Parts: sequence; C-alpha cells; structure tokens
Amino acid sequence: MLLEHRGRRPVVPESAYVAPSAVLCGAVVLGEGSRVLHGAVLTAENGEVRLGTNSVVMENALVRGRAKHHAVLGDAVLVGPHAHVNGATVEDEVFIATGAALFPGSVVGAGAELRINSVLHVNSRLEPGAVLPIGWIAVGDPAQLFSPDRHEELWQVQRELDFPGTVYGVPRGTGMRDIMARQSAFFGAHHEDRELPAD
Repeated sequence: MLLEHRGRRPVVPESAYVAPSAVLCGAVVLGEGSRVLHGAVLTAENGEVRLGTNSVVMENALVRGRAKHHAVLGDAVLVGPHAHVNGATVEDEVFIATGAALFPGSVVGAGAELRINSVLHVNSRLEPGAVLPIGWIAVGDPAQLFSPDRHEELWQVQRELDFPGTVYGVPRGTGMRDIMARQSAFFGAHHEDRELPAD
C-alpha cells in the first residue's frame, strides 16, 4: 500500500519490489533493487525515509523517518524481521537482525552488525565494523556496549542522551498524559492520508 502523507508520496523505482501487504507512507524513497517484504512499514511521519541500492526490509519491520531524524539506510543493508529503525542513519553493508531496535539520532557505521534483539540507543554511534551482541545495548558516542544485566552502569551513560527530549520533544519527568496528548495530536495527521493507486 502506498500512502500520500503530509503532501508527500513514496518513490519506488521499477527495479524495486514492495510486497502487497507492506506499507510505504509519505516521503519514502527506495533505491534501485531494494525490497520491502510482507507486513513491513516504512513511514515518513514528518521527515524522510531513504533506502539504498539492493537493501532489504524484511517481514514486519518498521522504518520511521522524523523531522529532526530522517531514517537513511545505505546500500546493501538488511533490516531483519520485526526490527525497528526509528530516525536512525545506517551506513552501507550493515546487518540488522531480527528484533533489533535503533532509536532517533543513532548512527550505525558501515559493515556493523546488530544482532537479535539488540538496541542502539538515542544519539548513539556504533563504530564501523562493530558487532552488537544478542540482546545487548549500545549507548554513547562512540557507543559503549552493555549486557542487559548491567543496567546501573548503562544508566550512567544513557541518562545524558536525552531520550524524552529526542523522541518526544519534552523534558525528562513530563507525565505520560502530556506526552500522549502530544503524540495523539501528531499522529492525527494520518486522518488526511490518501491511498495511491498501484502502478
């Protein structure tokens, strides 16, 4: 499904493939030979999504572009099933495994691997060629790698990265009612989406 959102339309070259059950919404630009498989969603909320040459977004993955943090994926990138790439920059030849999550402002260097259920936190940079192990969390610039049982050490780095400000545009401590009122209003723009005819 191709949707016009905020007056912007997806751009899909003839050499690309988008599965019938996938969704491309707004300012999404696919590279030559790219593939978007069943159930995947590429949504340019008020930013952009760009997918490079011969890159593949697998089943049920989400790639989200934001105004301050476009989602830009390079050439020969694999986004695995159920992965979440939100406002991140991903350089060439990166492997993003099943269930991995990349948050706004994060950057993945060329040739890096994010293994199953790993997390690259907001405003963090994973070095080229780095391997983020299964279930581990990377935070900071350059990223430090933490196993999930090291939460206190992780928090010492993570708290300075401004997750609420980066993701929601609010200071830490803002209540969920305020955050969700803002989110509800923001996503309300989808009321005006328009389905585009298939070519």
